[in-house]
Amino acid sequence: MNKSETSLWLGVSEAARNALTPRDYKLSSLPQRIANLGIPVGELAEADRSRPDIKRVWIPGVEIFPRKIHSQRHRGIFGEFVRRDEGVLAKIGFWPKQWSAARMFAPSAKGFHVHPPNIPPDTTAEKWLRRLFMHGPQNYARRRYDDEQWDVMFFLQGRVEMILCDLRAGFSKRIMRFFIDGDNHQSSNNAGVVVPPGVAHAIRVEGSEDVIMVYGTSTVFHPEFEGRIASEVESADLPEPWQRFLGSGD
Repeated sequence: MNKSETSLWLGVSEAARNALTPRDYKLSSLPQRIANLGIPVGELAEADRSRPDIKRVWIPGVEIFPRKIHSQRHRGIFGEFVRRDEGVLAKIGFWPKQWSAARMFAPSAKGFHVHPPNIPPDTTAEKWLRRLFMHGPQNYARRRYDDEQWDVMFFLQGRVEMILCDLRAGFSKRIMRFFIDGDNHQSSNNAGVVVPPGVAHAIRVEGSEDVIMVYGTSTVFHPEFEGRIASEVESADLPEPWQRFLGSGD
């Protein structure tokens, strides 16, 4: 702390002055914000993915697309999810076999979980995944939607932070953090998100409002497709006195 800053804080104790650290308000670069701090999803949806710096942090196979939410006076709101023959899902050839809904209480979180990529028996995981997402990323017909779980997620109420982490064999570890608004918060941050298998994902509620989400999956639910990593946040322990009581004898 320089001299002028020291004189500014003369009214607090020396120990407090020595412990002070200034907050850095400088705006980080877009790639740094995507990988570290988190970014409003609207900015991410509009980002030029052909830019080398964005390409380095974008997780291959992840799709983020904006949604338009319409206010209806004295009635509520209206917003489409997707159309089978138009838009991002039509382009990549992914149409869900199952739709589900979930409610997340504030301030809860869904810990990281990941779905396993399906690898053909005549090749290695590294070769197959690189072929799919690096050497021929627009050859969507190769994708094995029927045999592995892809997710597409939408948020109807509340606000969330979503974190994605690429865990696929042969890929560098990339992280994407972004914030999504539910339909009841009409903004440029209303969006749908496609998550490929092999990409771990976590969601936590932002704020004091419950979150309602709807998501489609390329396969019907298979418990064996749910791999959990660092998901202890979902397990709330009973208060220690309760545990003592329940563990005591008659």
